[in-house]
Amino acid sequence: MPKAEVPRAAATGGPAPSRRMRYRRRLRSRIILSFVLLGFSLTLLFAWATNWTRARVENQLIEDVMNRNLANAAHQFEVDPNNREFPFDQVRAYVYTPDKFESVRLSRPEWYALSDGITGMVGSDPDGTEFAYKLAVRKTPQAWFFLAYDMTPSKRSEERFNHALYASVLVFTLLSLVLGWWSASRVMSPVSELAKRLKESGRSAASESLADHFPDDEVGQLAEALDDYAGRLTEVVQRDREFNADVSHELRTPLAVIRGAVELLLSNPQLDEKTRSRLMRIQRAEQQCTDLISALLLLSRNERGHGATDVAKLAAQSLDVHRTQLAGKPLVLRLEDNTAPLVVDAPEAAVAVALGNLIGNAVKYTTEGEVIVRMLDGAVQVIDSGPGLSAEDAAGIFQRGYRGTHAGHTHGGGIGLSIVRRLCALYGWSVSVQPGREFGVIATLAFDARSPLTGGEGTDSGSG
Repeated sequence: MPKAEVPRAAATGGPAPSRRMRYRRRLRSRIILSFVLLGFSLTLLFAWATNWTRARVENQLIEDVMNRNLANAAHQFEVDPNNREFPFDQVRAYVYTPDKFESVRLSRPEWYALSDGITGMVGSDPDGTEFAYKLAVRKTPQAWFFLAYDMTPSKRSEERFNHALYASVLVFTLLSLVLGWWSASRVMSPVSELAKRLKESGRSAASESLADHFPDDEVGQLAEALDDYAGRLTEVVQRDREFNADVSHELRTPLAVIRGAVELLLSNPQLDEKTRSRLMRIQRAEQQCTDLISALLLLSRNERGHGATDVAKLAAQSLDVHRTQLAGKPLVLRLEDNTAPLVVDAPEAAVAVALGNLIGNAVKYTTEGEVIVRMLDGAVQVIDSGPGLSAEDAAGIFQRGYRGTHAGHTHGGGIGLSIVRRLCALYGWSVSVQPGREFGVIATLAFDARSPLTGGEGTDSGSG
């Protein structure tokens, strides 16, 4: 048969593998972060607006001073061309008459091409240190006026002002952090108290009202809603427990009657072989029903039963049961037990249901060949020579109600492997279904968590 097209990774049941959960910030952290971001953003915006306003006002003031001084110098030159002394503060004035225009082009070519107005310039001291200045230009036929305003003190003042702004941003951000921390503690205190009381209430059987401990605010309304939900949930659980107990009791009674009647009939030495075979089949069916009821009752109560169950013995009994149901199918069922006795601390019913479903599926979906139950150290494998395991089956084989692609018209509701998975989760076992190297699939039921789930050459192709 062709090799099953399925990934190497096994379809596994039992305890779900750990998943990398997406990190979610706590509500308290969100409140603190919101305050910090709000404080930082507002302070940064305020600092930028302040610095922009300062720079604009300072620039306007400087230009007004330069224009006024330049106008006074030009007026004084018109009144007395021989007086070249102009009293300016932090300003250097230059006046060139028409006979000096060419010298301006040679000595200061960057000034020569400028038109009237104020321009930002960069110059160098004799030692090579660069400095910034603003140059006011006024060109008339009688003279060219240049007024250079040193911006070095303004730059230093701007740096000090910016440092002060940065410090303000940092201080206000830290204040926002403290305020956010305090506000978050105050806001989240009732929520934390509610979570604490809710966690403590789950440790006792008696239900305790949460709403009585909180005022009639949003947290109090949440506590009241939780009380209502807990009450409805308690009623559902109670009804479910009563139903399970009633069903278990009501089903055990007729099963006990059937068992007694069958045992009484089997004790008759005059029974013919055909009738005895039918009665033994009824007896096995009764035992399967009893085990299934016990296992489902354990699952419904979510409680572990205890016992010393010989797994090899149960496997042999399950194979004997299925041999009687082959109905001429060319299939060989055999047990390979080459290890020390495997005894599990669990009721026989739980082990019988888990192992019986794996063996039953292998027998159901294997039309010919063999089904091998192999005992390992702390685990048991069910190997078949069936049609294999498809990728679709591998993804949903342990889901409730799922039936494999090879199920065809076979009977079953697709809950067998789902029950096996739930039993594994209850007792800490693990179950896996893997494709074989050439055909079939292999199911491994590990009772010891330290036992490796070794792959093999076959198992189950559907859920029965």
